[in-house]
Amino acid sequence: MKNVAILGSTGTIGLNTLDIVRRNPRRFRISALAAGFNLKLLADQIREFRPGLVSVAKKEDADALARLAGRTRSLVTFGVEGAEDVAAYDRNDVVVSAITGTNGLRPTLAAVRAGKAVALANKESMVVAGPLLRREARRYGAAIIPVDSEHSGIFQCLAGQDRKAVAAVTLTASGGPFLRTPLREMARKTVDEALAHPRWKMGKKVTVDSATLMNKGLELIEAHHLFDLPPEKLRVLVHPQSIVHALVALRDGSVLAQLSPTDMRLPIQYALTYPERGESPLPPLDLAAVERLEFYPVDERRYPLMKTARRALEEGGSLPVALNAANEVAVEAFLAGRVGFPGIYGTISAVLDNYRPRPLGGLDDILAEDSLVRERARRIIKKRN
Repeated sequence: MKNVAILGSTGTIGLNTLDIVRRNPRRFRISALAAGFNLKLLADQIREFRPGLVSVAKKEDADALARLAGRTRSLVTFGVEGAEDVAAYDRNDVVVSAITGTNGLRPTLAAVRAGKAVALANKESMVVAGPLLRREARRYGAAIIPVDSEHSGIFQCLAGQDRKAVAAVTLTASGGPFLRTPLREMARKTVDEALAHPRWKMGKKVTVDSATLMNKGLELIEAHHLFDLPPEKLRVLVHPQSIVHALVALRDGSVLAQLSPTDMRLPIQYALTYPERGESPLPPLDLAAVERLEFYPVDERRYPLMKTARRALEEGGSLPVALNAANEVAVEAFLAGRVGFPGIYGTISAVLDNYRPRPLGGLDDILAEDSLVRERARRIIKKRN
């Protein structure tokens, strides 16, 4: 029996994780939950799974949650410190890190420093603090197991392989909702259209990142840190069917691929059961029904942020922190109606065009740089409005 904590239990990854736990009551038990503001759903989760520790965003929400959940033995805490307590809870065996954005960094780091197995769905943590997380994982004996479908695919393809034999690693991208949209129409795309992903059901921020392909740019940086791969060995292909999640080319000409249905429960379950494999919650993959698998190079006219992300990958230092911070602010503004879809590109470009990356030390350096870049991005948006 593994005790599972979830950081972000009311989000898409959290809900899928709970479904896996629900289907495997003899294998998994929920030890702790952290969520934001969806108190009603979190109260339902508390009553069903009876975690020992729960965290919400604010103190007043903690008081309200106690009333909503009714009589429970769960200890309720709040704030970033509360999420860190959930991550480091002594009963945890596996911590699913699924808080969106850099808000998930401190709790993820807390889980690593507690020596837990971390099922990492929060790509931003690895993007902005990859060297720090890897160093602390070695120091405290923590395992970091990727949950993103592409990184899970790479993880599986690399198992047992001599890294010297790896010639290239390719992540696939669905292309998002605007893959076939004429370029002249991109400027008029609305929030609702950007959120209408053709293949995946995800949270709003990552769905918009899929529309701009920033999600894949961030995943390149994440893969660099997760697998210690040099930038020149990392590739992206557009694959609309989202069946092939990763490709690993070996120097002898062989190419290994990981294929599975388009459902996040599979990489989540693999991260929870690793190094074992559980029974699939889905019907088997039927390639005859899929009929065709298409692959295309990335069109940088349609997805200009891929070039920006590649620069961040190659230059490193504080640039990935700045890229992620500018993107989070720009996407937030787009979702709130303060900028149009092209405003995402414009904001990020305005922040980074003259940006000079610098070396970063520990967590304080990372958070300080993140804060400075966010403030600059907000000023740019306000001025343009």
